[in-house]
Amino acid sequence: MPSEVTAVREAGEEVAPSAVAARRNGLLLVLIALCTAVTAANIYLAAPLLPLIAHDFGSAPSAVAWIASVAQFGYAAGLLVFAPLGDRVNRRRLVAVLSLVTAAALVAAATAAGTGALAAAVLVASAATVVPQLLVPLVAARAPADRRARHVAAVIAGLFTGIVAARVLGGLAGQAFGWRAVFVGAAVLTTILGLLTAAALPSERHRPREGHLFAGLTAMPGLVRRSPDLWRACVRQAGMYGAWSALWTSLALLLTSEESYGLTTATAGLFGLFGLAASVVAPLAGGLVDRFGAAKVVRNAYLLAAVSVPLFWLGGQVLVALFVAAIVIHAALVASHVANQTLALTTTSAPATANSAYVVAGFAGGATASALAGLAFTHFGWGGVVAVAGAWLVLGWTTTAVRR
Repeated sequence: MPSEVTAVREAGEEVAPSAVAARRNGLLLVLIALCTAVTAANIYLAAPLLPLIAHDFGSAPSAVAWIASVAQFGYAAGLLVFAPLGDRVNRRRLVAVLSLVTAAALVAAATAAGTGALAAAVLVASAATVVPQLLVPLVAARAPADRRARHVAAVIAGLFTGIVAARVLGGLAGQAFGWRAVFVGAAVLTTILGLLTAAALPSERHRPREGHLFAGLTAMPGLVRRSPDLWRACVRQAGMYGAWSALWTSLALLLTSEESYGLTTATAGLFGLFGLAASVVAPLAGGLVDRFGAAKVVRNAYLLAAVSVPLFWLGGQVLVALFVAAIVIHAALVASHVANQTLALTTTSAPATANSAYVVAGFAGGATASALAGLAFTHFGWGGVVAVAGAWLVLGWTTTAVRR
């Protein structure tokens, strides 16, 4: 009997710590998702505020549309420089420092006296707000193998929730308090969530690697070249994200234009609620990737995106078509993102560097498409924006279909 009691006690001592660890990991995943939502919102903060910024600086909304592209180029640059450091340095310190730099740049944006100063501040803020991509490899590494895509999807759901919040709450707050107050509020939230997340991250031993601190940056091209799966994920997400970005960053211009719908900035911002479809789809996409594989999910996501393009074109005249198109494009984007990012994180032995290459490719495609969409809207109207989105989808799929 004593031996049986001892066995039960020993079993209880083994089970209890594992349950506590699981609970702690669950809470950490929630905190990481919240931090991801807040920091991801910083990249898209300017998009719904473009009409207000243009009015404040005495210019046309289309003349300041390039600031949204600056944010995406800045984020891509930050990914190149900072995100690969996740394979080499302690994430706690890096997350804390980058959060404080982002907050300082957002405050500088709030006090900008012109578009040049605003663009410079947005560039720095976006380059430093790469915290989500430092955390995703950590989540993937700590997740059980059969649930890895689901855990990654939870963080991606937070990311897209942040994007929606940037458009909806940013537009509403900008209309009520001015666009400068929105940047200040984002700085406060970034500081709080960034420092809380840094404090909660598990301690990591320094992992010595060959080469200098930024060797991950120089190794990135070779890593992509040696891994066909990583290369395919990069190109396909660049095409998908470019199509979404061209449409989404130009949408405020269409909705607030007097020649089309003539909505206020706050009302146009509410349109971002349709982006919540992404937050709902992310967990479902994670389960599908774990069950059927990434390739099948990406293929179906591209089919969904292809359906959304003519709906967006029709949405230039019919508002209901725009509603449906917004839901479809978000579902396609997040499903593709969950599948491609899971593939990028598991296809090489350097997950942080591979993830950096993947996200840089996506944001480079998105920033380029956004810049072209701004020009297309100025010269050809909404139809030009839709044409840019369609071209990006074709390029993303056909390029990867040709090369094995």
